[in-house]
Amino acid sequence: MNALLELLRANKQGQSKGIYAVCSAHPMVLQAAIQQAKADNSLLLIEATANQVNQDGGYTGMQPSDFIKFVKEMAAEQGLPEQQLCFGGDHLGPVCWTALPAPEAMAKAETLIAAYVRAGFGKIHLDTSMPCADDLMPLPDMLIAGRAARLCQVAEQTASSMAEPTSLCYVIGTEVPAPGGVATLEHELQPTPVANVAETITLHQQAFATLGLGPDVWHKVIAVVVQPGVEFDNTQVHAFDAVASTQLADFIAKDPQLVFEAHSTDFQPPSRYQQLVQQHFAILKVGPQLTFALREALFALCYIEQQLVAVEQQSHLIAVSERVMQLQPQHWQRFYPGNAVEQQLLRQYSFSDRIRYYWQQPELQQAVSRLLQNLGTVAIPLPLLSQFMPLQYQALLNGELSSAPEALLQHHIGLVLKMYASACGLAGDCRVDAQRAEAA
Repeated sequence: MNALLELLRANKQGQSKGIYAVCSAHPMVLQAAIQQAKADNSLLLIEATANQVNQDGGYTGMQPSDFIKFVKEMAAEQGLPEQQLCFGGDHLGPVCWTALPAPEAMAKAETLIAAYVRAGFGKIHLDTSMPCADDLMPLPDMLIAGRAARLCQVAEQTASSMAEPTSLCYVIGTEVPAPGGVATLEHELQPTPVANVAETITLHQQAFATLGLGPDVWHKVIAVVVQPGVEFDNTQVHAFDAVASTQLADFIAKDPQLVFEAHSTDFQPPSRYQQLVQQHFAILKVGPQLTFALREALFALCYIEQQLVAVEQQSHLIAVSERVMQLQPQHWQRFYPGNAVEQQLLRQYSFSDRIRYYWQQPELQQAVSRLLQNLGTVAIPLPLLSQFMPLQYQALLNGELSSAPEALLQHHIGLVLKMYASACGLAGDCRVDAQRAEAA
């Protein structure tokens, strides 16, 4: 946590420093992220959302303690020291239980928060912006802040009851789009007005004080989530406009403690990430772009497989994914509009990458394993690699990469991670080394 706070302090001081948060539970994405942090010798912030990981298992089947254990074991296997890991919980609130009346949903959210803290998640996003079954719309900002303060109180009480308390910090506020993504872009996407940000901060500070959470707890609030003017839908990306967000940047620069956390930064033009960091959007969340890159690489390998392997032995990964998603439409149906042909295109190629909810399905896992096994036993001809994975082809020619299918996958995901690491000034970061020496 100290390494994270150092990066944020450096950003407040005008340095081009920040942190990217890997919001994914997919093992191949996490493996690539661990390798990137290892290569950069930098802090790795990994976040789980309430939908992915919760006390009921989420869509990954993991509770918070399971997720922490899973990532730590993977990091140890790959030689990344545990002190380079930082864990965050994203959208922690009643999001998974909004069909229940507010008292029941908030009770579930309190259990969620306690489970995350006990498991070792130190960065907690308090998000109570979603209405529950008996709430009136729109939710009053004061009610949102009051519920967030209650969850913070639960987190503090949980930490204080632990033999080895988790060091906590908090993020308040929420971005305009709902957790999980949007189906269509807003016609004119505007950054959050400064007055709204100021009110969010004031109301949360007042709500904290009302529950007896004094300055020592409020000081743990490190960031506020706002809309910087970035978003993506199924087929379009709204690029960051540094001029349009100047007022936000000027406002937060004057705050002695807070930075901005930017959600839905996926798929931005590379130059915009550095601009975001320079304007004190010091925490950049990335998730769908990483699993989108995973899907791109897997489908590319599937096309290569079709050229090299007999039909009866192929994985048929693309066809399997289509069948699984059609049989279980609950994760994509409301996000993918259009006729049958248009929906099929989105199921396979949408930026929102709803296929990420299906990779844990046994049938898909078997297809992926079959694909990698098939290509692991044949030599992939360079012309095929050039045709379907041109970036990996160039890296192979430069002696930077092998043609093993797992290596090709990791490299493709790593291209996204490298872009974020570069924008956050994390390449070759020496802070972890210094802390490790001090600890020794």
